[in-house]
Amino acid sequence: MASWGEASESRLIGKRITRLSGKDKVTGKAKYTFDINEPGMLYGRILRSEVAHATVMGVDMSEAEALPGVKAVIPLIEVDKKVRYQGQEIAAVAAETDDIAKDAIRLIRVDLEELPHVVTEEDAMAAGAPEIRDWAGNQSEPGVREEGNIEEGFAEAAVEVEATYHTPVQTHVCLETHGHVAKWEDNQNLTVWASTQGVFGVRNDFAQRFELPANQVRVITEHMGGGFGSKFGPGLEGHTAAELSRITGKPVKLMLTRKSEHLVAGNRPSMTQKVRAGATSDGRLIAYDMKGYGTGGISSGAGFTGPYVYYVPNSRTERFNVATNAGNQRAMRAPGHPQGAFAMDSLMDELAEKLGMNPLEFRRINDPNEVRQAQYTLGAQEIGWHRRNNVAGSGTGVKKRGIGVGSGQWGGGGGRGTEARVTINADGTVEAVTGTQDIGTGVRTVIAIIVAEEFGLDTTDIRVKVGDSQPGLPSGGSGGSQTTPSVAPVIKTAAAAAKQKLFERIAPLLDAPVADLRVGTGTIYAVSDRTKTITWQQATGQLGMESISEGGTWEEDLRQNGAAGTQFAEVEVDTQTGAVRLIKIVAVQDCGLAINRLTTESQINGGVIMGLGQALLEERFMDPVTGRMLNANLEDYKVPGTFEIPEIKSIVFDTHRKVTGVGEPPCIPTPGAIANAVYNAIGVRIRSLPITPDKVLDALAEKKA
Repeated sequence: MASWGEASESRLIGKRITRLSGKDKVTGKAKYTFDINEPGMLYGRILRSEVAHATVMGVDMSEAEALPGVKAVIPLIEVDKKVRYQGQEIAAVAAETDDIAKDAIRLIRVDLEELPHVVTEEDAMAAGAPEIRDWAGNQSEPGVREEGNIEEGFAEAAVEVEATYHTPVQTHVCLETHGHVAKWEDNQNLTVWASTQGVFGVRNDFAQRFELPANQVRVITEHMGGGFGSKFGPGLEGHTAAELSRITGKPVKLMLTRKSEHLVAGNRPSMTQKVRAGATSDGRLIAYDMKGYGTGGISSGAGFTGPYVYYVPNSRTERFNVATNAGNQRAMRAPGHPQGAFAMDSLMDELAEKLGMNPLEFRRINDPNEVRQAQYTLGAQEIGWHRRNNVAGSGTGVKKRGIGVGSGQWGGGGGRGTEARVTINADGTVEAVTGTQDIGTGVRTVIAIIVAEEFGLDTTDIRVKVGDSQPGLPSGGSGGSQTTPSVAPVIKTAAAAAKQKLFERIAPLLDAPVADLRVGTGTIYAVSDRTKTITWQQATGQLGMESISEGGTWEEDLRQNGAAGTQFAEVEVDTQTGAVRLIKIVAVQDCGLAINRLTTESQINGGVIMGLGQALLEERFMDPVTGRMLNANLEDYKVPGTFEIPEIKSIVFDTHRKVTGVGEPPCIPTPGAIANAVYNAIGVRIRSLPITPDKVLDALAEKKA
């Protein structure tokens, strides 16, 4: 049975290892899709609708086609078809320069017959609202889930809380926008550089789209600048780049603009949760009733159906989607979970207060997860939970401080499907190859650590190849925190198989049985007689003109399914300006076995930063009159920067020797922890994210009145 071994035996696994790609990234040598510039390359641009709902009456591309430097113009929507949201694609151009392409799309004449639109949930659900899709009243059929007997539960409750919690639409704000460089070698072979989370998924999509065998499409993702769930397929922009390249016979680069990124590249759906919950006098959650809805624009996918994390024996949840004239949702880091966690953790504090209980003790009573129980103790000690206001808002002075807690859970256990190969060459070099993509999470270094650990080498001795479909070693998409737990077991077993073959080759040389051989640091030796030792170079030199190359197998016992986490936040609220300043966040995150502790801590930091963005800053604003997004840029759509990021104490809670994913869970507890800290500071509950100064001041004024 394969095993990661004991922590005391690990030389590299679990240590802080600098990323192999770090130097290339800081020097600019690393190539992102945006950096690819092929000889003779053309630039693609897409004309998009500025109208939220209309019928296309005509598209005149003649002036654009006549512009010098324009090589192709193609329609992306048919006459008589409907535009259903701002940003929807109408036509595309390919030109010799990006400036010419910009000029060309301005010359395309579009005749639209505008139709009534709705861009907010409330307007979409109102009587007489225009229908967006095939849902009565723009509402999907509700999903209902019941457990126990909710009436009996409320009858047993000593206290109840009724409240409405709201999280708005967020956009992904990938630093590198969605985009592709497409190049046809001939009519039957396509190469695409893609900013994607799924190299092989994109390859298969292009193969199907252009009716090609999959092995005649090559997709390359050397480095990728952020996706967060939005970059799995090529999208219409990818298909358009490939089609423009096919027509012109030239490579075409087509990257989304920042505005388009906000409008069409996906979003985290909103969620409004109307909750009624009850608890017994001894602090047990006993009943939970929730009706929730949210919008994913023209698509479904909104919301989470709680109760979240904590056990409630009697519950009923009802959730439905609301269609609006806005771009569709896509998976966004821990889909549904941050919305559910924010509402549930706020609710837990409200119930605890009604019971006169410490909210941390209330959680302990209702949380069946043993890992999180230990995390509560560790996190409370690190944040100084004893300093928390016993009475919310009781601090003195204009600037008041408070402390809060939130919890989360995630799967991320990986799965079958990845293929990998580890090769040992006669000159001592080692190569590890798989088709997975490094989306910025450091999987290259993870692979190198595993192989180097197996062979007694340094990570810099391992040549890692990822992000290319050409070797034909498929791997799944990087989503759901699945990458490392999917790839690591296969790399581990491939390296172990290659090592076994090398042992078999050199055992006669050492006059020792194969089972007696082990690797040291750059050596191979016999356990029973340490004088029987040779260097790695001497061992591999026995291969002569040959190499050892072995594939890996999936090993269930090398991975862990699921991760628990908890976070504590300390904030300072200025009661005169309403500004919320984060002082510190303590994130205690289960991650199974941390292959690279440095990267794991970095992942936790990144999740926390995304969570604080949701808690305090991020919200898509739609204009009901024009149907347009009002903040489709990085000036008005606020994301965390240097001044917003507090001290983050990332605690890697790696109590298990099995691998799981840690990309998504750290963003889940942050909004609830911050919201509870704000309440503890000022004694006023903000139930709608983001917690902005105006909401704080309004709540304080209402309390005073």
